[in-house]
Amino acid sequence: MKEERAIFAAGCFWGVELNFSKVEGVVATRVGYIGGHYDNPTYEDVCADTTGHAEAVEVTFDPAVISYEDLLEKFWDFHDPTTYHRQGPDVGSQYRSAIFYLDDTQKRLAEASREKADRSGRWNNPVVTEIVPAGTFWPAEDYHQKYLEKRGITIACH
Repeated sequence: MKEERAIFAAGCFWGVELNFSKVEGVVATRVGYIGGHYDNPTYEDVCADTTGHAEAVEVTFDPAVISYEDLLEKFWDFHDPTTYHRQGPDVGSQYRSAIFYLDDTQKRLAEASREKADRSGRWNNPVVTEIVPAGTFWPAEDYHQKYLEKRGITIACH
């Protein structure tokens, strides 16, 4: 099996991770921090909203089962991409909507998908999702990994 990776930010990473973990073809998920200017950030650092990092989910998937394009469709389903630096009650740049692309193909597909989502009329406001190159993905602390699943919670926060 050939595996590929994708990185998405869509608010609190607990719910996003839970949603992606249920998608057929996703073989692993890992929550962490990306997009900031601070090495090896902690949850407390990121929550202070000073590091520039987003809470994100690294998705490892089998492209023979699910395509990157299909993961993008799931991403739009899992959150409101029209709220700037916010998802539900969570406010701050760490909760922004972003796609962190790993290569030019992902960039092109993400941009086309964002344009399609924005034109869909699904939301009353424009899509504000960032599409940026992936830098270092810093895994979150162990207690954040599979956080909701460990607590027997089967539906995401938002």
